[in-house]
Amino acid sequence: MKSAVETLSPTRAKLTVEVPFEELKPSLDAAYKQIAQQINVPGFRRGKVPPMVIDRQVGRGAVLDQAINDSLPKKYIEALQENSLEPLGQPEVEVTKLEDNEVLEFTAEVDVKPTIELPGYEGLTAEVEDAVVSDEDVEEQVQALRERFATLADVERPAADGDFVVLDLKATQDGEVLEGAEVTGMSYQVGRGGMLDGLDEALTGLTPGEEKTFSSELVGGDLVGEPVEVLVSISQVQEQELPELDDDFAQLASEFDTVGELTDDVRVRLANGKRLEQAAAARDAVLEVLLEQVDVPLPESIVTEELNARRQNVEQQLAMAGITMEKYLEDEGQTVEEFEADLERRVRDAVAAQFILDEIAKKEELGVDQNELSQHLVRRAQQSGQDPQEFANHMFEHNHIPDLVQEILRGKALATIVETAVVTDASGNAVELKNLRPDGTIGEPEAEVEDTDDTAAADEAATEETDEKA
Repeated sequence: MKSAVETLSPTRAKLTVEVPFEELKPSLDAAYKQIAQQINVPGFRRGKVPPMVIDRQVGRGAVLDQAINDSLPKKYIEALQENSLEPLGQPEVEVTKLEDNEVLEFTAEVDVKPTIELPGYEGLTAEVEDAVVSDEDVEEQVQALRERFATLADVERPAADGDFVVLDLKATQDGEVLEGAEVTGMSYQVGRGGMLDGLDEALTGLTPGEEKTFSSELVGGDLVGEPVEVLVSISQVQEQELPELDDDFAQLASEFDTVGELTDDVRVRLANGKRLEQAAAARDAVLEVLLEQVDVPLPESIVTEELNARRQNVEQQLAMAGITMEKYLEDEGQTVEEFEADLERRVRDAVAAQFILDEIAKKEELGVDQNELSQHLVRRAQQSGQDPQEFANHMFEHNHIPDLVQEILRGKALATIVETAVVTDASGNAVELKNLRPDGTIGEPEAEVEDTDDTAAADEAATEETDEKA
């Protein structure tokens, strides 16, 4: 077999493959054998029909077609390997020459991984925001803890922000009550939001037994986004009574004896969380610095496919949250054009990052062992809310394991970059990454965080970008 490659663009190649007929013989023999099992010819047992008879009865062309269909994928893969090409999709194949008993020639156009000239990636410098825990942050967490242990008491006054009310609600359109848009005896906290626009305003100042009508839009169902008239009434107003913030509360809500110990623990936990957020930001910042140093040609077909997938993901999340795209863009202060431009920028950066990290993984000769793959499978299953065994079975059955292996390798490649990077916060302090533990604490310099934990964090930063805030 002979093959030649023509570079159509930095991300697309055209292979021309010439296959001598002697290399097609196994496929031709298999085609004759299979056809012999399918036809009945007087004087011959099924499966014992000679090739010459098959040529007369069925036609040589049918045999050639079957043999070519069998051998062409194998020859295509051989040509890819021979020319060190990594395909990124399905090829466009065309048989350009077929001379019986002489030669088969075909071409295959396919998107391929671009050739990347890696810059030096050791000692990259980046800056992130300070990880600061304010008194307000601590107070907010302590307040949330107090609310978990709060009690409700009936009050004889109009509903105010923060009160709990028992309400009845129904939405109508053109005077008709809409199916599924009616609730009775529902408990709701005034000011919580997330239900219907205008509801909190309508409830504020309402007393038990009173009702009020307001205009809004449905946030779910087949009529999502449709304008409706909503009638709401309340039968009960309850005030939230918080427990005193004292040592008794500390002993009730935690393992600590004093409120001071409880507050200190809240501050430590918040600091650990901020440190993890800062570490994720540091990984993103380091990767962004590397991206700025490399010009990566991107296959437009891959970019388009990823754009469509992410748009669909945004739409699904918004639908689950009961929010229209128009409402989401309004809340974000974005136009459709700005949203699309931001989404495309993120997609292009993500695809470029994958190519760069793949190249680094290859250069560093990184590998994946069975334990790392198993832990990654479990972690991905947990993220998607699936049973780990069922998730693993699905991945194996649909041949997605190579994709998961690539995810792990990209995570390792990013960890390799980050380990040597110099990251500081806005105040000029060094950001500790190498000895950062999964719970946000800092280990001793000689203590190493397990590779699987580093890989998980790095992989998440490298391969998952959140484009939606819904």
